[in-house]
Parts: sequence; C-alpha cells; structure tokens
Amino acid sequence: MIHTDPSKRHDFVLLFDVRDGNPNGDPDAGNLPRIDPETMHGLVTDVCLKRKIRDYVATVHGMPIFIQSRVALNSLILDAFRKVGFEPVAVPLTEEERDDEELLGWLRSKGEAGLVVEGGQLLYSGGEALDVRQVRQLLLGDLAEENQRLVNMLNSLARRLAEAIRHSRRAGVGREVRDAARDELCRTYYDIRMFGAVLSVGLNAGQVRGPVQLTFARSLDPIVPLDLTITRQARTTGERLLTGSTEMGRKPIVPYGLYRAHGFFNPLLAASTGVSRQDLELLWEALERMFDHDRSAARGEMSVRGLWVFTHDDARGSAPAHRLFDMIQVRLRDGVKAPRSFQDYEVTAPPEGSLEAYGYPGVTLKCLVQP
Repeated sequence: MIHTDPSKRHDFVLLFDVRDGNPNGDPDAGNLPRIDPETMHGLVTDVCLKRKIRDYVATVHGMPIFIQSRVALNSLILDAFRKVGFEPVAVPLTEEERDDEELLGWLRSKGEAGLVVEGGQLLYSGGEALDVRQVRQLLLGDLAEENQRLVNMLNSLARRLAEAIRHSRRAGVGREVRDAARDELCRTYYDIRMFGAVLSVGLNAGQVRGPVQLTFARSLDPIVPLDLTITRQARTTGERLLTGSTEMGRKPIVPYGLYRAHGFFNPLLAASTGVSRQDLELLWEALERMFDHDRSAARGEMSVRGLWVFTHDDARGSAPAHRLFDMIQVRLRDGVKAPRSFQDYEVTAPPEGSLEAYGYPGVTLKCLVQP
C-alpha cells in the first residue's frame, strides 16, 4: 500500500463534523467553541487534533506517549539519558531547600543550562566541567543582589555542585550521549517520532522536528455558537446545598458544523525520527477512528466524514500541496441556507489512483474514508 510508505511524501485532507457539541472550547472565552470573529467560521486547533491521535494510540494500542499529564517530561527525558548509560551529577537538597518554593522555582528556570530538580536532588548535565565561580554564575545568573536570602542559598548550592562536578568524570553531556538520548526517546514515544518535541526542558536532548504537521480545522460555513443554560441537583459542598434544590450551569455547543483540516507527512524528517510503515498505518487508523474513542456529552456527535491521502513518488514532492487540496471540493447543496447535517453538503473528488490524467504525474490518490 503506497500510502503507508514512510519513504514517500503524503499530503492529506480530513473532513469531520459535530452535532450539538463543542469540538474545541476556548478557555479565554468561557469555553465557547473557537471561532474566527471576522467570518464566524468555527476553528479546531492542530493541538486538539494531535491530542485525539495521541489518546487513540495510547488507549487503543497501549503505546507510550510523551506529551501526557501523568509524569513530568523532565523525568521521561532523564530516564532516556539513564537508559543510554549517562548519569548526571547529583547534589542532594537539604530539607530547607526542598521546602523553599522560591528557590525551587528559580532552579527549575535553569533547565536550558542543564540543571534539573528531581527526587529531592539538583541534577547537572552541562556541557563542560565548571569551577565554583562558573557554577555560581550559572546558578545566580541575573538574580538581583537585594534578594540576599536566595543569593546565600544559591551560593551554598554552587559550592556543593562544584565539588560534585570536580569528583565526577561525567559532568558534561557530549554530543554522542545527547544524540543517543534523543534516539531513545524517538524509539520509545510514538508522538515524538510523528510530531516531534522540544527535549531541552530539563536534561538537554535537543529538539526533534516531526514529519507530521496539521493545520487548524476550519468549518466550511459560519457556525452559531450557543451557550445553553442547564440545571443540576448534585452539589459538591454543604454550603451549596443551602442555595436551593438546583443550581444553574452552562453548556456551550455548536448545533452543526462541518470542519476541514489539511495535513502533511515529510519523509525526509521521518527518516531522522525512525518512522516505520506500522507508524504510518497507525496514523491513518487514528485519523479514521479517533472520535469513536473520544465520546463525551460535551463533544456531542463527532464523526470523520472524509479522509483523502495524496502520495508523491518523489520524496521532495511531485506537485504543490495546495493544488492537490483544491481537487477535493465540498459545497452546500442547492437551496440549503443553514446546514444542519452532512447530507446538506456535496463532496466531489477525483477517483482513486494516479492523477496523471489531471496534470499531476507522480501523484496517487487514496480515499481512506468515503464521504
């Protein structure tokens, strides 16, 4: 199947719709559905769509995901360094230091310098061995001298860290170790292989550019965001029970919206992250079925209505993506003014197979979800 070949470039079009639900709420607008205020077209962010793919991969296939909420990312990066045989210099924090939120916040801001607070220790993996003066500059940076209490605590830490570095033969992370940790993270986590990640938030494993990129999804027509009033009887505190038998709440929805997103797969980047044919098969599977495993009352009925993949014979691309996307046309049926179902739309697309007859030799179209 040519559309699962990671050595080829793929561009794809995704259609999905929502009925009486909220596909992607905006926390800065009371969780109302996201819209373009000039046109009133609905929006769903690329981050939201990638979250759906991640959740499908983790829930259905049990694959480990890097961007998640259960474990701190710094810990996952540290685990990768340890798997490739690197152990950072460690300085135990005193009880006073572990309880000082100002100190901990300051140290956590130094992640790019190779400093990580983990398990009651300050871990260092900088690029070179340092003396006390250099370590002090590393820890204090531009800290104002007026904050004498914090300065004193950092000076104490600097002396202990410099001593630990002096006794260690493994203070710095060389490029080989950094690349090995990066490769380990790519092997372990599906979403790093596919979407990339910033791996320099703690121990610095660099950055990974992912081969898969998605655009925002935009509704084909203006939507009408509704903010409905609801009531509930369940209460969380005794005080709230005193307000009456019920209390008011809000439920934002879109009565109906058909959304379109575009995506891109770059085989040149896929080779550097180790994407396999199975990884690409899983991407198409997740895009087809991601809403089936993400049901909730807040999202109403969400369904994938179409998925088309344009595959190029040349890894650099055989045609401009935007011209290929223009071949998938979605229009309102005659006489429809306010769409309220997918049947109100008409979708036209070339037949599957080579697009040479359309002026695009070297491009093949595969429809994975028929509209």
